[in-house]
Amino acid sequence: MIGSGFGGLAAAIRLGARGYRVTVLERLDQLGGRARVHRQDGFTFDAGPTIVTAPFLFEELWALCGRRMSDDVHLVPMRPFYRIRFEDGATFDYSGDEAAMRAEVARFSQADVPGYERFMARSREICRVGFEELGHVPFGSVRDMLRIAPDLLRLGGHRSVYGEVSRHIRDERLRTIFSFHPLLIGGSPFRASAIYCLIAHLERRWGVHFAMGGTGRLVDGLAGLIRGHGGSLRTGADVAEIGVENGRATGVTLTTGERIPADIVVSNADSAFTYRRLLPPRVRRRWSDTRIEAAKSSMGLFVWYFGTKRKYPDVAHHTILMGPRYRELIADIFGRKHLADDFSLYLHRPTATDPMLAPPGHDAFYVLSPVPNLAGGQDWSACAEPYRARIARFLEASLLPGLSGSVVTSKVTTPQDFADDFLSFRGSGFGLEPVLTQSAWFRPHNASEDVRNLFLVGAGTHPGAGLPGVLSSARVLDRVVPDARVFA
Repeated sequence: MIGSGFGGLAAAIRLGARGYRVTVLERLDQLGGRARVHRQDGFTFDAGPTIVTAPFLFEELWALCGRRMSDDVHLVPMRPFYRIRFEDGATFDYSGDEAAMRAEVARFSQADVPGYERFMARSREICRVGFEELGHVPFGSVRDMLRIAPDLLRLGGHRSVYGEVSRHIRDERLRTIFSFHPLLIGGSPFRASAIYCLIAHLERRWGVHFAMGGTGRLVDGLAGLIRGHGGSLRTGADVAEIGVENGRATGVTLTTGERIPADIVVSNADSAFTYRRLLPPRVRRRWSDTRIEAAKSSMGLFVWYFGTKRKYPDVAHHTILMGPRYRELIADIFGRKHLADDFSLYLHRPTATDPMLAPPGHDAFYVLSPVPNLAGGQDWSACAEPYRARIARFLEASLLPGLSGSVVTSKVTTPQDFADDFLSFRGSGFGLEPVLTQSAWFRPHNASEDVRNLFLVGAGTHPGAGLPGVLSSARVLDRVVPDARVFA
């Protein structure tokens, strides 16, 4: 197993439960990939994912090992899921409570309540087909795509998320509220297929949760399950090449020269990196450099982790701060690749739920700004600090008074760090952009098209990014990886 993100850890557990002896190789000094943890000056910061949706996908992994997830990880439901704040100070508490949501919609536009309910009914149907029926199904042939084409058309897959929302809701702020979800998986609401409208119902049905102690607790729990099956996990193990003989993966070679033979190889590395850097050109047919470079990558992420020596009790656990522009800002990020002067932000205050993540009387924060990926040409070594300072001034003026005199620890991550640390093509935060022409069969397949016995999991393969997506990519392996006894 190359990489120890959630997709890789989940795949290792599923393969271990099927009788494989699994070795997980992680090039960094800790497990988790994008879900690693930063510990600094007494604060604990989740580096990546901060919310858990569809928790049954995690519970399945514990059940495969004869264990209960609740014995190792305590999930707390978020109420509300998010607080959305507009530039004028108006807020919308987004939750799974149907009555409360109708009331919130009515506060913004009474006339849009029926349209909101129609949209949620649509989201329920899209979720039933797109997630519950197809999320763990491999798309290994064109026939698989043709089989679902009628459903895609019926469910409006040819439209964008924003376009589908706009069919039901007229108020522009409500259109923003119900169309922003693709940004959580690296997509533009104006380009991502309406299939991703399923997220609204997915959140309502299974809730939005936080893992006490931080998302790193989930990483630790999954690692324990792997060890319990006799698997091994190695950090500081940097894979240089996937060995291929007669068109079949035969193991890996580390940068140290160590050769590790294997019956199958599973890559949880960035899919573009897997094909461009880990496989010799002679075995690559579909995923050539030309094809990869022509693909659309998801946006980049700028993340500022900071701790304060005071608490902000009125700030919610999850806050989404909308800037003055929506469509135009998205166009700057995804189309023009321009680092704009304004921004929309996701602010995470985990100490609202778990005060133990900071010293007593302190608060921990993580603020994320979607930005262009490295195709924009920004020199983040020069622009990171000015950009962070602009965000800090904005937060101080809008939500965190006195912030400039309260920060006691600080760390930033830029798209360049994603490229350097996670080997992410173009420094993108989520792999391929989730547009219709890069979904399902059009994504790199879970069973490699180019090399037998090579399999892919994670955000860069089917079904895509986000915790439900990467965990589902591991479920797909149950259908495409042969039983261990084949190699006995």
